[in-house]
Amino acid sequence: MTVPSVPSSQVRTALLLREEIALLDLRHEAVFATGHPLFAANVAADRIALEAETRLPRKDVAIVLYDNGEGLIPGAADRLAGLGYSHVHQLDGGLQGWKSAGYELFQDVNSYAKAFGELVEARRHTPSLAAEEVGALIAAGANIRILDVRRFDEYATMNIPGSISVPGAELVLRAGGAAPDPETTIIVNCAGRTRSIIGTQSLINAGVANKVVALRNGTIGWTLAKQNLEHGANRRGEIGAIGGGEANARDVAYRAGVRHIRPEELASLQAQAHRTLYRFDVRSEEEYTAGHITGFRHYAGGQLVQEIDMAAPVRGARIVLTDDRSVRADMTASWLAQMGWETYVLEGGYDSSLEVGPPQVIPKPDPSHRYRRPYEGTDVKESAMQAYLDWEYGLVEQLRRDATHGFFVI
Repeated sequence: MTVPSVPSSQVRTALLLREEIALLDLRHEAVFATGHPLFAANVAADRIALEAETRLPRKDVAIVLYDNGEGLIPGAADRLAGLGYSHVHQLDGGLQGWKSAGYELFQDVNSYAKAFGELVEARRHTPSLAAEEVGALIAAGANIRILDVRRFDEYATMNIPGSISVPGAELVLRAGGAAPDPETTIIVNCAGRTRSIIGTQSLINAGVANKVVALRNGTIGWTLAKQNLEHGANRRGEIGAIGGGEANARDVAYRAGVRHIRPEELASLQAQAHRTLYRFDVRSEEEYTAGHITGFRHYAGGQLVQEIDMAAPVRGARIVLTDDRSVRADMTASWLAQMGWETYVLEGGYDSSLEVGPPQVIPKPDPSHRYRRPYEGTDVKESAMQAYLDWEYGLVEQLRRDATHGFFVI
């Protein structure tokens, strides 16, 4: 089939105006990570049949495909047409066309969430401590509590000694249980920088009484400082919200422009077939499996903020979050709204019949096609870790040059 072309300038205009558009990079993730437009989403050509209908729920959404001369577009367009997608174009000149137009290319994966995290730190001056400082506090038996905001499997692989697993969106819900003494200093860590910055700032935004700081550069910084890591830990934070946590979280969401809606208003959003609507349940996998609102896909809140390009490739779409405790949805929504998403939190819906069953799982790609994150595993070269940190430090300036992001920070 002949795939009509659109110029890079037209795609950039759509992004600036927040029109709905899915700019899809058809290469494998490992190649995608070498350079792509800020809001491009990676949907490898050979995975379209597996991923498209979950990640692109509206069949007449504007889709723009590109590669870097590999010849992937005709086959991908055929697959999308076979699934019923009706508004498929290709980027004129592909990736080189974008670059030749003078537009920025961003490396790595989840790039715009990571760039946003750097912008948050730059604008809010999110406090942090170096690995050596935290190591000294541990050695001295200081009144600290280290909260690891990564996925539990990441935490179990390697963690800061004595730390507790409290995945990102759970922080405001569980910080009070992990650190009931307001004199305890809470130290938030992830593998690198983004999730610890967002986690630290979440607790600060929600008004926790404790002093809260990030572990600067996470487990990467810890490793580069020659500090020892723990392996196989299984400590999990118990529920214990900070005083007024639910009201504080709702206020944070309100300040970010998040709107609360009832089930009847959700029905109205769902009826607007000309708009893409993503619906995510941001609770734990166990809670979701026990009972969830039909039509909501599971995506734990802290990971959703980090991986929003993977979860919602249609930039300009609407997002509705649900959580029976509201706190996690409010905090997650506050960040998505600051990243430029039209975001809602559903109130109620849990008093009717719920669907029971585990989350939908999209099969993982061939490991040889996957980008090896410099913050994963225990055998990453120190030079790769340092290069990754250097890249992150430069993201705020690259955002300024790119000038399409539309982020704001409350």
